[in-house]
Parts: sequence; structure tokens; C-alpha cells
Amino acid sequence: MRFVPKRAYFEPQALEFRLGKKIYDKLLDLSVPIEFTGSHNRVTGIPGKTQQQAFIEAKRTLVVGVRRGTQFSACKPSAHYQLPLNTSCPGMCEYCYLATSLGKKPYLRVYVNNEQILERADEYIAERVPDVTIFEGAATSDPIPTEYLTGVLRQAIEFFAERTLGRFRFVTKYTDVDSLLAVRHNGRTRFRFSLNAPTVIRKYEHLTPTAAERVAAAVKVADAGYPLGFIIAPIFQFEGWEEEYDWLFQSLNGQLPQTARRDITFEFISHRFTKRAKSQILDLFPQTTLPMDEEARRFKYGQFGYGKYLYQENTIATLKEYMFAQAKEYFPEAKVDYFV
Repeated sequence: MRFVPKRAYFEPQALEFRLGKKIYDKLLDLSVPIEFTGSHNRVTGIPGKTQQQAFIEAKRTLVVGVRRGTQFSACKPSAHYQLPLNTSCPGMCEYCYLATSLGKKPYLRVYVNNEQILERADEYIAERVPDVTIFEGAATSDPIPTEYLTGVLRQAIEFFAERTLGRFRFVTKYTDVDSLLAVRHNGRTRFRFSLNAPTVIRKYEHLTPTAAERVAAAVKVADAGYPLGFIIAPIFQFEGWEEEYDWLFQSLNGQLPQTARRDITFEFISHRFTKRAKSQILDLFPQTTLPMDEEARRFKYGQFGYGKYLYQENTIATLKEYMFAQAKEYFPEAKVDYFV
């Protein structure tokens, strides 16, 4: 399921960087049509007469540019800062929050000035001495699908392997992990996988690997000695949900090596949506069966000043109790970072 873009756009300045030239040559070898754009933030020419067509074509488009901002965004609760290596992903998950934050043309974007980005990370680390500083590499993206073109994850992993006060973490739904298995990481990168019940993946996580394929990839990563993490999100309550999520834990329990179990983290996120997200989702996936009945939910303002529709408190309590019990039963040494 390797992502090969249908088209690519380059900022001319991107070719002044070694990585930009490398990506350009690889795309030529793959016969990907290449055009130029004045800015990676304003790309025109992606086809699509309807919103759905434009969305699909954007997911097949790669934009290569130079990141000019020097500030990193905060990234609570999973890390201190985002590490901005790329943006978006080729998956078409119906519930994805990026559908609102990236608009209706969420093309994939990669940055070629990765040395400068990592130098800035060093400055953030220095500002927090003697505390450890954690960076999240997948806050607005899934970085695995474009890694074979860029190698930026490999470079970041090797960078943090040499930083005693720096830690790196990222999460993926994808399974093309072989190029990272032999990378020197010194235990300072946490390799996380986004998992869900098979029904959820089948109904809502289009163009992504199955749960079983993700678990198999996690086993490879565990054998390579990386600290592991799993995000189970978004958690839905549906008919048979307990059996399907139990199958997920059983699959991990039956396949992960014993050596990986002493340092596993879990992050649990229950399904929620905003009014704006609901509108976007219905535009892009008009036949969706996502549970978005506002009357059945509890409205709550979040940390960023806008409101979300959450499950009712009794449902949240049931989901939380269940997920914590599963983690404790199958992985008693694991740490649950949070449930939201």
C-alpha cells in the first residue's frame, strides 16, 4: 500500500536543498508529473469539480517546500512541541480532524530544510535544560507514507538518539516500516501505532492497512528495540464493541515479544466532533454513518476555545473503565498516558 503521488508541486527554492533534489529525482523515476508553485501554502491547479473530487485529488498530491517559520506549536497532551516535518496523509478517515484544520484540499506536504528544523529543536531542548523535552512528529500528519521519498523520520530518529535531554515520538496507521528497523535510536524515539476495532477501520478508515497488518508492523518495530506506544482512537461504542476491542488487545498480547512489554504506552481518545467538523464530514462523505447526533451528545468547550460534542458522561465512564481494565489485564506494566 505504498503511496505514490499522482502529481507533485515544488517550490523552486526546495531544489536548493539536497533533500529537495533527492525527492525530485525519485519522483521523476516514478514518472510522477511535477509542476512548480510559488508557495507550499497556496497551491492551485489540483483538479476536482466537486468537493469530494477535490478532496480525493488532494490526497493524491504531494507538495514539496521550505518551512520558513521558526516557532514550533505546542502539542499537549502527547508532547511539549510539534516537530514539523510534514503535513497530512493519503488516508481518507471520515472522522479525521485534519479535514477541518487543513480545509477541503488537504494535500500532502513535506519540508526539505530538515537540518534547520532539527537545529531549532536543539534550541528548544536547550531552553528546558535540565528537563527532558519531547517532540511529536505526527501532530498534523502521518509521516510513514512519504518516508521512502524523504528519509526525514530516519534523520530525526538518529538526531534524537544523540540527545540525552530530547525525545521523539510519532504515530502511524501505516506499515511501511522496514527502512526504520535498523536505525540507531538509543531508545529515545517512541514508535506508536494508531489502532482501532476492525469494524471502525473497515467503515471509516479508508485507504489504510487493516488492524492485523498494523499489529504485524508493530511486532517488527518491537523486535527492533523501539519503545512502543498505541493510540486507540477514536473509540466508538457500537454493537459488539467490547468483543472487537478485546480482539485487538488479544492480538497485541499474542504477538508482541516479552522484551517490549516493559515500556509500552497507551493513549485512549473517545469519539468527539465539532459542529464545523460535522459540516465538513457531511460535505466530503455524505453517506457517512458516523454517530454525529448532537442531541445524543454532551457539549463541552475545549482548551482552544471551541466546543465539542462528546459522549455522555456515563458512556465515557464505561469506555474508560473498559480500556483501563483491558490494558491492565493484558499489559500490566504498560503506562496509560491519558484517556480523553
